[in-house]
Amino acid sequence: FSQKVAGIIIGKTDVKSFPDRKNIGTDRFTFSFTIRDSPDFFINVTSWGNGGYINGLSNSFSIGDCVTIENSLVTNKDPEKGDRFCPTTPSHYRLLVTEAHSQVNLCADTDTVDRLLPMIHLPVKDSTDFYSLGDIEANGQRLDGSVINILAAVKSIGEPKQFTTSDGRKGQRLEVKLFDDSVSSFPLVCWDREVIQLVQTWIPKETVLFIADAKIGFDSFRSCMAATVNSKTIITVNPDTREASLLFSYAKQVSESGALDQDEKPEDVPVDSINDVYTVSQLKQKAWENPEAFFGITYSFISRLDLDSSVSKVIRTQCSRCKIQVSEDAQSCVNELCPGRDQALSTTTGFYLLVDFTDHTGTLHACTLRSPVAEKTLGCTTDEFTSLTDDERTMMKWKFLLERCKIYVKILPSTKMRSGIRGVVMACSLADPGEVKQHMSALL
Repeated sequence: FSQKVAGIIIGKTDVKSFPDRKNIGTDRFTFSFTIRDSPDFFINVTSWGNGGYINGLSNSFSIGDCVTIENSLVTNKDPEKGDRFCPTTPSHYRLLVTEAHSQVNLCADTDTVDRLLPMIHLPVKDSTDFYSLGDIEANGQRLDGSVINILAAVKSIGEPKQFTTSDGRKGQRLEVKLFDDSVSSFPLVCWDREVIQLVQTWIPKETVLFIADAKIGFDSFRSCMAATVNSKTIITVNPDTREASLLFSYAKQVSESGALDQDEKPEDVPVDSINDVYTVSQLKQKAWENPEAFFGITYSFISRLDLDSSVSKVIRTQCSRCKIQVSEDAQSCVNELCPGRDQALSTTTGFYLLVDFTDHTGTLHACTLRSPVAEKTLGCTTDEFTSLTDDERTMMKWKFLLERCKIYVKILPSTKMRSGIRGVVMACSLADPGEVKQHMSALL
């Protein structure tokens, strides 16, 4: 019988080929995808055929597209064979698409598309059935080899790395760092081209994922737990669930507060072990060529130091458990995901300043100068600073503003900054003129 199904693609595998047993010397090609047409129903679709047909079909749509499938064959699932490598679906059947009988086209009917699009944000598993990253780390190697659901936010996305296997097949690998309110960095590894394409559309720190059926393993190379996306995994991006929206607002808050970068503590290396001197343009150049964090000294003028703006902009109070900014008179943490939410609020207060520094080659904008480095640089505590008059604050500002300083800085890649890089001040003091002359003549 002739049937037509419209659905949104929620998962898709790469094309694979196998030697054809019937026609020796030729290959058969296949790939699978999962479509959904209602909150409760989604089904796997498999397609077999020659290389030209299968590659053409696979290239004609991606995850997130709405398609119509005509004249597919309906077959029973075979849990022993191919179906154990496919996503788990509520249906007892799967669809088979062949070149001779079936057609798959992008859906042209806008009403259907509008009805289907929200389905991409519904997790395929119970939205409360997931592990936090803290749970995974706490269970450690007991979870090694198991398949679980994870809810987490995207912290950063690595570069795809290409490789060739020993038998000459080309492959690729991409690593995403996840975080939630319990763990600030956790690796998710992707091997499939389809998934890697999807990953590259995500915005770090603004994307929450519900990962259904991720494989958890112990990475002995780095001796930590890691998650892997495989052919059973379905990733729901920015899921439409309460848990995800709480995590989304947490991610936004920590990202804006700079707390996420606090696992890159300014005391990564002892300041006195930093010896390399750079001009501002050399710092920028090195950061563009090298996506890893690095350290250096620059003899620059401080060209922005907002000490005379309102105290709330200069001094921040944050929950000592989850690092979210809170108001001074708060009784409990505002973050619904805070691990200590039901306990008495414990806070830390410190300077949080954004400074610019400039030399003859350019300006590095919005570098963070935080406690305890800020106290040392300014020569006063937050309490002392709060009791200063406006005039005294302005005097303190002019002690540094437009003076040449010796600044020890850590440079990090940053997707949020227009320049693509961010600086963290690790130490700062007025520079000794003789020292400046000696170093600057070498750099000019």
